[in-house]
Amino acid sequence: MYENKYRVIGYVIMPNHVHALLYVPEMKKSLSTIIGNAKRFMAYEIIKKLEEQKNFDLLQELYDSVKEKERKKGQRHKVFEDSFDAKEYYANEFVYQKLDYMHKNPVSKKWQLVNEFTDYLHSSAAFYDKGVKM
Repeated sequence: MYENKYRVIGYVIMPNHVHALLYVPEMKKSLSTIIGNAKRFMAYEIIKKLEEQKNFDLLQELYDSVKEKERKKGQRHKVFEDSFDAKEYYANEFVYQKLDYMHKNPVSKKWQLVNEFTDYLHSSAAFYDKGVKM
């Protein structure tokens, strides 16, 4: 059933960036293509939600962020930056280290979004710590 399917191992959606730990069983496409497709899918959904919520100020800001070259190609909104930082991992220790870092990002000195990292709603932390379904 799950054979050759990508899986989200963990995530944290921050105010200006996203952390995601993904399982990719077989790289049939390049990582850039996989991330690009994911960002495009998420961007469509974000724009759709903003339109449903009639959040015209943010929609305008995302519209204004599109460069002329991108606009000529049909892009209407700029939701994500073009770049991303990716690291391959093969050891469980690395996975645990990255999950811990990601999940504690909302309570870091820079952010302080919640008192307890498991209380941050836009994260998989509560799933790992308390068994709360994602």
